[in-house]
Formats: sequence, structure tokens, C-alpha cells
Amino acid sequence: MKYIEFRIHASKQGIEQVTAMLMTKGIDQLVINDPADMEDILDKKNEYGWDYIEDGLKDNLDREPTVSAFFEDTPENRELVQQLKIAVMMLKSKEMEGIFGWDADLGRLYAEDIIVDDEAWKDKWKENFKPVKITERLVVKPTWEEYQASVGEVVIQIDPGMAFGTGTHETTSLCLKMLERYLGENPAAKKVLDVGCGSGILSIGAALLGCADVLGVEIDGDAVTVAEENVALNQVQDQVRIMRGNLIEGIDFKADVLVANLMADLVITLAECAGTHLETGGVFLSSGILLEKKDKVSAAIEAAGFEIIEIAEDGEWCAIAAKLS
Repeated sequence: MKYIEFRIHASKQGIEQVTAMLMTKGIDQLVINDPADMEDILDKKNEYGWDYIEDGLKDNLDREPTVSAFFEDTPENRELVQQLKIAVMMLKSKEMEGIFGWDADLGRLYAEDIIVDDEAWKDKWKENFKPVKITERLVVKPTWEEYQASVGEVVIQIDPGMAFGTGTHETTSLCLKMLERYLGENPAAKKVLDVGCGSGILSIGAALLGCADVLGVEIDGDAVTVAEENVALNQVQDQVRIMRGNLIEGIDFKADVLVANLMADLVITLAECAGTHLETGGVFLSSGILLEKKDKVSAAIEAAGFEIIEIAEDGEWCAIAAKLS
């Protein structure tokens, strides 16, 4: 299906007026692309922080903001887009007349319409997600790719949807390798708690390796849905439960292995209470940690009463295995 993207170039101040104008016309499903939002993240002005930001996202921070609305490509909607272009011109006229104040600067208020192919756009990222062998036993493959498993291989099928976790990122592969290692030779006797489970890849991996009792916890509702779908896809519903929650608040579950592929700051927060959700001799596996934060996270884990038994590195990331001391 083809869509019309109606895109308006404005200033940061102009975004509010453009959005208000579109909403008065009943158009409230909008995509706002404001470089100032990225600047706030880079400056850590929000209450959350990020450990790592792709270099590409830092480019063109000086570009002008845009507001976009999407419509099915029909004759009626083409006519609607032409009417909206006139409305944008009228908005520019009001600015020049001083209606918004003589110091108002709404930007160029340039409107354009672009035909986009929804299927090509939606599935473009899939081209780079191929089956990947994580260990001698573990293989991760997307649902749309074919893979002939060898004897002894365990294949995790994943459709990440809107959730993080394909197995191709270093943080996830580090976790899977550690998970396989610390489940040992008798995984059926061990329980796993997967905090921040995302697509459910680690929970599913634990179940396919033989764990009979796995709990995945995720704060994002969309990710919970994706994880539940992936659990069903891999036919491990009898072993894996997915629930919505914030880290391990209010969770009554003790595991032999607690795994968390999160950001460094969240790992530090989780470390403070991780021990209360581990059985005697339990192992805390954490990933999503940049090498530059390795010492800080390690210190927090040790301060929480753990003994670090392994630190694995891959590229600029690391994963830490720790046991209650």
C-alpha cells in the first residue's frame, strides 16, 4: 500500500502552531521530528539517560524540525493534502501579519507531499537481520529466514517487532553465551529471571536450553506483547511466563540465574536488590554495559554483596557474571 507523507518544515516555535492547525482539522496522528529532542538526550536533560547513542543520530543536529502526517494515497486524500498546503500558506500569512507577535518566527513553513511505499519502508530493516550462530549450540534466526539446524543446535526464532533483542547485538550475544555457560549441565533444575526481557530472546533461550521455569519481566507494554508472541512461536509457553513490571518491584520469584540486558545505570539500580531474588549460590548476569562504565558497574555489584566471577567483552560492550558472596 502506498501512503502520502505530508511534511511541513518549521522552526521549533512553529511546531506548536502547525500541530494546533492540523488538530483543528481533525488530524492528530502526527510524527514530529525535532533535533532539539536529540540535543536534550545528548545533554542528559531528561530524567533518564543513555549509555550509548549511534553516531548517525548525532549528525545534522542543526536541521530544521518537521511535522508529518500520513494518509492513504487516494484521490480524496490528495485533494485534502492540497487544502492543507493552502492552510500552511495562510499560517505563514498570519505570522507576517504579526498575529502571533512581531517577534514570532515559525520558520519556513514549507509544505511538501511525498509518496512512500509502506511495505518497503516497514520491512527495510529486515534485510540486515540474518540467522546468526551465537555458540556451538545456540542459533538465533528471524522468523522470515530459513535455517537448517545441525545436530545438537538449539534455534531461537525471533520477530523483534517493537522490542529490543535480535541476538545480533553484542550485548544480547554476550548474555546468551553467559546464560548457556551458567545454566550448566542440569538446566532443568534451575529457574531463570529475565529482567527487561524485551523481545523475550533470553527467556526463550533459557527454556530451549532446558529450563522448566522462566519469568521474563518488561516495563514496555508493546514489548510484552512481542515477547509473548515469540514465546508462543518457539512453543515454550509451558516454561516461560512474561509479565509487565518495573525491574523486579513487587515480584515474588527466586531464581538460580538472574539475567539483565539493560543500561549501566539500570544494572546499578538492579544490583541493590538482585540478591533478594536469587537462591543461595545464584548467579547475576548483567549486560548492556559500555567498557568505559565497567569499573563503575562492577563496584556497584560488589557493594551489593556479590563476587564478580567473570567479565566478558565484545567490541565496546561487556557483560558481568557475579555470585552472591
